[in-house]
Amino acid sequence: MSDTVLVVEDDRELRDVVRRYLERAGHAVHTTGSGAEALSRLAAGGVDLVVLDLGLPDVDGLEVLAAAHDGPQVPVVVLTARSTVEERIDGLRRGADDYVTKPFSPTELVLRVEAVLHRTRGTAGSVASACFGGGRLRLDEQRHEAVLDGDRLDLTPTEWGLLTTLAAAPGRVYSRYELINRVRGYEFPGYERTIDSHVKNLRRKLGPDAAGVVETVLGVGYRLGWTHDR
Repeated sequence: MSDTVLVVEDDRELRDVVRRYLERAGHAVHTTGSGAEALSRLAAGGVDLVVLDLGLPDVDGLEVLAAAHDGPQVPVVVLTARSTVEERIDGLRRGADDYVTKPFSPTELVLRVEAVLHRTRGTAGSVASACFGGGRLRLDEQRHEAVLDGDRLDLTPTEWGLLTTLAAAPGRVYSRYELINRVRGYEFPGYERTIDSHVKNLRRKLGPDAAGVVETVLGVGYRLGWTHDR
């Protein structure tokens, strides 16, 4: 069964190019140049990933980005002319799963879309189904589910990837560079700075014990502080 990709881009010519390349790669594609229509499609469900231009004429693209993470998580690849490192980092901090700047290679965009879809299916770590901290934290890759003290955590794909990567080897210290490549599969200059922001967001969702779950090792990186239940 093919994944369904929603392309939100107000430039019709560019929108059609992206659609053709994604369809050739085997994806089902819906397109729109309207942010309002994108919000309606997300609310209706059935979208596996969004390719999103932030510079939409009717609705701020950041509103669409927020909607994609409101409820069931839908990964987002931002497609935009905002090309500075600071703007990329801001988009990633707001929940984007990847950031492609214009002008771009349609083939590269397809590869990045497929990399995000691959991660979203739960392949970032190797925890399968496991518990940590005396049963307080449970990770289930088949269900793509993280449960802490009986409550399901609403994690973005990047936050899920970070947590499962750390949980694959509790106590092992991962550098920021390692986390970038394990969670995303590639990097761009300046992205290491956003790992700290993603960890901060993850810790906020983990609650009062977060610093003990995801520990900072000064000058090195991060590790899972809770041990694997045997």
